[in-house]
Amino acid sequence: MNTPVSSSASVWNAPRAPEPINWVQKVPGSKSITNRAFVLAAIADYPSTIDGALRSRDTDLMAEALRALGVAITEIDAETLRIEPAELHGAQVNCGLAGTIMRFLPPVAALARGTVLFDGDPQARVRPMSTILDALRTLGASVDGERLPFTVYGQGAPEGGTVEIDASGSSQFVSGLLLAGSKFRRGLTVRHTGPSLPSLPHIEMTVAMLRQAGVRVTTEQNQWTVAPGPVQGKRWVIEPDLSNATPFLAAAAVTGGTVTVQNWPVETTQPGDVIRTILEKMGCHVELIANGDHYDLAVTGPAAPLRGLQLEMSDIGELTPTVAALAALASTESRLTGIAHLRGHETDRLAALTSEINRLGGDCEELSDGLLIRPAQLHGGLWHSYADHRMATAGAILGLAVDGVQVEDIQTTAKTLPGFENMWEAMVSANG
Repeated sequence: MNTPVSSSASVWNAPRAPEPINWVQKVPGSKSITNRAFVLAAIADYPSTIDGALRSRDTDLMAEALRALGVAITEIDAETLRIEPAELHGAQVNCGLAGTIMRFLPPVAALARGTVLFDGDPQARVRPMSTILDALRTLGASVDGERLPFTVYGQGAPEGGTVEIDASGSSQFVSGLLLAGSKFRRGLTVRHTGPSLPSLPHIEMTVAMLRQAGVRVTTEQNQWTVAPGPVQGKRWVIEPDLSNATPFLAAAAVTGGTVTVQNWPVETTQPGDVIRTILEKMGCHVELIANGDHYDLAVTGPAAPLRGLQLEMSDIGELTPTVAALAALASTESRLTGIAHLRGHETDRLAALTSEINRLGGDCEELSDGLLIRPAQLHGGLWHSYADHRMATAGAILGLAVDGVQVEDIQTTAKTLPGFENMWEAMVSANG
């Protein structure tokens, strides 16, 4: 696990909410959809537009990386970007701490003509990468290295074909290969051979977006085939980021108030949609409300304490920090399983959550594939973020109910939700 405290990181006093929070929140676009749209637009046969793209560190780094490779990206207005594909060339790519860049762009770099050097934040250098780099070698690409920093020697489209990988560490290995696979000369078949496959909804998101771009994709259990052929340029409309919405909905659950998130999609491949079911299991009232041509999601927290829950989370691991924070405030035990892969995220999230919940007086036990959280009386203290945006928002959730919680490096939330702390403070102060 990464060192918890940065010597230069600031400390943010998480606001306490003495009264029920009643609030309406607009959430920016989905990081996962935005970065997939960027990749597909960059390798398309003609220009695309992206409406409602998230502007955050992860998505800005993706745009900078594609520009470095030769793609033209221009702002039409505050809400719309135009992406013009071009012949890709050598570049230096800064991944930051973004898994979507370090796993999605190496296959794109293999299409380039020139040397592409990848590096990123110090924390990113320990994230698993050999699965996708070895896969690219099998498919005919030239790659030097096993993790950041590494180099892809682009020589135009690789041969492609069939590759077997163990993607139990991250579904991004499958998505990264599929996104560029139609530009390989023989297309691509990916077979997952590992014992489990986390975050399957994110692969389903990738497949759906490929099909929207005119790519032929066939799927079987643990196998995906992308036919060789063009990627169509198109207009991408980005949904709100439902995982980024979950801390705000958790505020209703913790305080017994009502929080409404605008423009909630009725049908979506985003794993964050499952928060509706989770909150209901913990005692909340959840309702989709028609509002003109769209729907809003309203969550009302219970008057009684939240209930703990037994939850298999292999498909929804990114929700774990939010759910763990709620579980630490619940009146009964919670067991969250199927999330061993979180040890390879921005930090080892299982170890980090265990350490930080217990630091505040909680009772959290790390399991082989998850967390066991028992009821305990929490107290104030310093909550470390580990340069992990979802760890930071988990600390903010606990601060609503516990006096004196301080979150180290709240600014790390800019990775996917710039200005989070300002949104949070506005929500709490409006109900103070």
